[in-house]
Amino acid sequence: MGLIALNCALFLYELLLGPDLRGFMMTWGLVPVRVTQALQFGDQPLLPTLVTLATSMFLHGGWAHLLGNMWYLWIFGDNVEDRLGHVRFLCFYLVGGILAALTQYAIDPAAAVPTVGASGAIAAVLGAYAVTFPRARVVTLLPLLLFWPIVRLPALAVLGGWFVIQFFNGALGLAWMVGGSVAWWAHIGGFVFGMLAMRLMTPRRVTLSGPNPV
Repeated sequence: MGLIALNCALFLYELLLGPDLRGFMMTWGLVPVRVTQALQFGDQPLLPTLVTLATSMFLHGGWAHLLGNMWYLWIFGDNVEDRLGHVRFLCFYLVGGILAALTQYAIDPAAAVPTVGASGAIAAVLGAYAVTFPRARVVTLLPLLLFWPIVRLPALAVLGGWFVIQFFNGALGLAWMVGGSVAWWAHIGGFVFGMLAMRLMTPRRVTLSGPNPV
């Protein structure tokens, strides 16, 4: 997929920046406090600041961050793209990522640490997959007390469980007023958008059994 190639190419560019990487991330990552300063006080240029809502979704903070996101996009993205078509899928992905970033911004508009990563947009893809192919079988590890068997579960169960974890962690962060390295609310916002948008875009074409993603 072109999106995977673009994300990987930009990450390789990040690796070449060396000591300039921090400045690059601060410039092109989403820094919520700068958005607040641009919107409320005019202390930051508005257009370049808002552009980071889009550019931030193509940057990653490390190999694990990149590979985890691209793995999910590769597994679930092709089926959603087949359903929507290339152009509509690209628009869906970009809008989902921007709305996910806005959700995270709304939760902590004073954060000074850049938010980067494709996970908000990919969460939109997961939400779309959950409502389009709810009974598709997903091969996954089932964490039990003493061992983790490999099982095939319905996509709705796997992705619904993933969403519950995101919501629990996001709510816990709000309750304790603590931040973290994971943008939980971007995942939540992206997933909800993906579910709703897919229902609106393909109201009569929802498939119950669907293809196996892996």
